[in-house]
Amino acid sequence: QVQLVESGGGLVQPGGSLRLSCSASGSFFHIANMRWYRQAPGKQRELVAEITSLGRTNYADSMKGRFTISRDNAKNTVSLQMSSLKSEDTAIYFCGAEVDQLGTMRFRAYWGQGTQVTVSS
Repeated sequence: QVQLVESGGGLVQPGGSLRLSCSASGSFFHIANMRWYRQAPGKQRELVAEITSLGRTNYADSMKGRFTISRDNAKNTVSLQMSSLKSEDTAIYFCGAEVDQLGTMRFRAYWGQGTQVTVSS
C-alpha cells in the first residue's frame, strides 16, 4: 500500500507565505507525476500545480508567480511553496501521485488526506 501524508498547513495572514510538504511511503517502484490540488468550501477540487519525475512543472493560472512546486525524487516528497497568499487561497490542499507499485509501468493515483490552509487576518 502507498500512503501520502501532507504537512505544513495552518493559519497565515494575507500576503504571507506557507510551505506544504507531502511524503510518499510504502512499497512501490516509481512515482510519475505528483500534484497539488485544493478544495475550498462549496467548491470543486481544482488543480494547483503538478510536476513530472523530470521536474517539468505546470501551474493553474491563478497560482503562477505565487506558488512553486518542487520534488525530491530520492526522498519521494513533493513540496508547494506558497507566497503572496490571499483569502481566496483558503482551502484544504491535497497531494496526489501516480504510483507504479509493481514495476510494470502501470500507474495508479493515490491521494493524501489533505491539510488545511487558512488565509485570514
